Amino acid sequence: MIFLSTVLILCCTWYFLKFLAHFSRKIHDEVRKLSVYTHFLSKWLQSAPATFTYTAIFCAFTLVQRTAPQHLINILTNHSSTSIARVSDKPISTFFDSAFWVADNGAGLLIYVVLFWTVIAWAERKYGSPRMIVITLSGHILASLTTIFLELWAINSGRAPSSLAMATDVGVSYILVAGCAAAILIMRKRMFYIGLIILGLFILLPLFVEHSIWDMGHLFAAFFGFISARLLLKLSPVRTVSSPYELLLKCRSELYNK
Repeated sequence: MIFLSTVLILCCTWYFLKFLAHFSRKIHDEVRKLSVYTHFLSKWLQSAPATFTYTAIFCAFTLVQRTAPQHLINILTNHSSTSIARVSDKPISTFFDSAFWVADNGAGLLIYVVLFWTVIAWAERKYGSPRMIVITLSGHILASLTTIFLELWAINSGRAPSSLAMATDVGVSYILVAGCAAAILIMRKRMFYIGLIILGLFILLPLFVEHSIWDMGHLFAAFFGFISARLLLKLSPVRTVSSPYELLLKCRSELYNK
């Protein structure tokens, strides 16, 4: 809530300053200086449209989670969950709906946003939006299906109660993990190993501590994200993109050469 409110306040403040710039030369000069950075921000957002659009949507869903009555949120998340019961009833709509809910009432939203705005956005620029969408959806859908098969096996073998078929499982984290796996795949050697260690700790520590089926889902999402990214790279290599500093210099040049 605080993060979303801060972003909204900054946007409103910026447009108010642009309005005041029509009446004050001093404010006009300051707005012109700051326009370099807002122009850079605009270009940066446009360079990874799928990532930033998706982030805006799941942030809006999280806002609903944190402001609506808890019993209503429970109904909505259960309805959108990729549980055995829901997937067997309405598979397509369930996979779509579950992709926009952050688990545990939006817990860790800021971490999600930071990772999407940095790691996933960078990966989208390198792969391109179509390939990144395929990679993340592969991670979400295939990991969810694999988790469901694991749940069915646990229920049928008597290792888990039948109520597990109605358990809530939503998918922003699967999309995040699949995208991170794809990003790590194209990192340079040192960053590749650092990223691999961090992702491994994120996935394996909860798995060994909590022994949860849904923690296994993160492992599956990383695997399918890595495999789909590897296959797509065989079709064409990653794209060459400007660094943030190069993009900033380009924006400065565009504004001051008008």
